[in-house]
Amino acid sequence: MKLIFTGLILAVCLLARETTAKDTHIDFCPASVKNLFIITIDGFRWQELFSGADSSIINDERYTPDTSTIKSMYWAPSFEERRKRLMPFFWNVLARRGCIYGNRSFGNKMNVANIYSLSYPGYSEMFTGQADIRISSNNKVENPNINVLEYLNSQDDLAGSVAAFTSWNVFPFILNTNRSHVNLNSGYEGVRGDDPLLELEGEVESKAVYNKTGTRQDQLTFVAAKEYVQKFKPSVVYIGFGETDEMAHLGRYDLYLEKAAQIDQMVGDLWHWLQANPAYKDNTTLVITSDHGRGKTSSKWTDHGFFIKGSSETWLALMGPNITTRGEIRSQEQIYLKQLAQTIASLLGKRFQPGVNIAAPIAIR
Repeated sequence: MKLIFTGLILAVCLLARETTAKDTHIDFCPASVKNLFIITIDGFRWQELFSGADSSIINDERYTPDTSTIKSMYWAPSFEERRKRLMPFFWNVLARRGCIYGNRSFGNKMNVANIYSLSYPGYSEMFTGQADIRISSNNKVENPNINVLEYLNSQDDLAGSVAAFTSWNVFPFILNTNRSHVNLNSGYEGVRGDDPLLELEGEVESKAVYNKTGTRQDQLTFVAAKEYVQKFKPSVVYIGFGETDEMAHLGRYDLYLEKAAQIDQMVGDLWHWLQANPAYKDNTTLVITSDHGRGKTSSKWTDHGFFIKGSSETWLALMGPNITTRGEIRSQEQIYLKQLAQTIASLLGKRFQPGVNIAAPIAIR
């Protein structure tokens, strides 16, 4: 009876989110670009993105052992200054040239549509355009749903020009590379076969020191991605950073902030390189988001999931020649992570049609 009751609760919650999601924008991007870079920052809260370091956590020595040093790096009286200290590229460049959704302080909301608020369900929703109730954990099982990277890689003009680099080693299952054949470098597992990434193994590993865990150091993931982009000039690239979530689960707010700041710097470095390269200059769009939120309070921020309030709350940033400059969006609206799959296709002038009903794209107006 308990299992039946739990199942009924989950079904009702999913139906409620699906019903709400119908009130989202239904429109396609009016112009497309040649190249698209998708970047995710695992488990990074909207609170830090929009307001910088949280005073209740940065002053708590349980989570920030060297409070004075971390405050000297990331603390300031106003939230505008704090967020610029933490993520200067986001707020000095991206916010001035693109748009950022998800500041709930102004009623601008972005949520995951899946009821679990875990990483695998979040990434699956993001790339498949649907919240599949069957995908309920982070277990390494192959995703039965077609993803948008797989779809793009099947298009004649993009075949072989789609690549993914992820710190978390579950992505071969999330993107189902056995079926999708998306060119993926993930975790510390070596690539096999005739994959062109093979030639990068030696030089990439020589540039970073790492510990073998389920999540590779983000800086190594970035080096691998950038080396690949420089050599092969792919049109669609996904980079999945993971250390923010890892540090949060360890209860290290100082390292969580440090990893977020490092990712901001790497994204800025990537954007500068893209704009300096003729193959990407003025025809490349960035899409940056997160797979889930985290607990809202100082005692719950380390975790996320179905029973932790705030876990479904996330955010989205976009910048490129086909993105209207709107900065920090303060209008009241609701968008969902599952809209990203069709949005990604739309930005490239495509329509993602995997044979099932998926969420409409976000209107980039």
